[in-house]
Amino acid sequence: MTKSRLDQERLENSRRMADEARQTAVAAHLLEFSVRHKYSYNFNWLGRPIIQYPQDIVAMQEIIWAVKPDLILETGIAHGGSIVFYASMLELLGKGIVVGVDIDIRSHNHSAIVCHPMAKRIQMIEGSSVDPKIVEKVRGIAQNFTTVLVCLDSNHTHAHVAAELAAYAELVSIGSYIVVFDTMIECLPDEVYSDRPWGKGNNPSTAVKAFLEKDVRFVIDEEYDQKLLISVAPGGYLRRVK
Repeated sequence: MTKSRLDQERLENSRRMADEARQTAVAAHLLEFSVRHKYSYNFNWLGRPIIQYPQDIVAMQEIIWAVKPDLILETGIAHGGSIVFYASMLELLGKGIVVGVDIDIRSHNHSAIVCHPMAKRIQMIEGSSVDPKIVEKVRGIAQNFTTVLVCLDSNHTHAHVAAELAAYAELVSIGSYIVVFDTMIECLPDEVYSDRPWGKGNNPSTAVKAFLEKDVRFVIDEEYDQKLLISVAPGGYLRRVK
């Protein structure tokens, strides 16, 4: 796609920001501080807690508007803010559904989601996203759609994310994305996640690195890393190019 003059200016500005060591150091410090204070828990989308950073929300709406998927798969539902967000974007596009997979969909969250105005574009599946039966069910749904976008945001261990990438990467359409959230875990001190099974050396970032070493169909879209500065998914915006 040909970039406009404004697009080119934005790209150059983003590259200059990314090359500014002081600025990136400040951004890294702010990210660590914000994670320690659960910054991502502060926001709602259309009434549902979204548990995402505003920068990544903006990035996702750019991707959805550009790709125009008719199916968005998200692993990890939590309170449902993200699937409501994705559904609202599809509503603006006038097509498509969101399939959300979670190992434990709490009853109060399920009730709130199915009663939401965007529920008509949402389908939820309870179970592990790497359970072969769940994977097969998702693949069965995906075969009915042309353009697929995948978002991974469930268990953040290396093994789990690696299994999700192996299961769902093939569903992604050429030109679309598989977005792996919480790759920033690799950039944070171990004690930040001392109560979790993931941490440095065992997280979505390490899974992405291993995945890209073997799967040449995907590349990191560095433009998002450069312009967001503060993101939970550095190196996690993977665009399918072949």
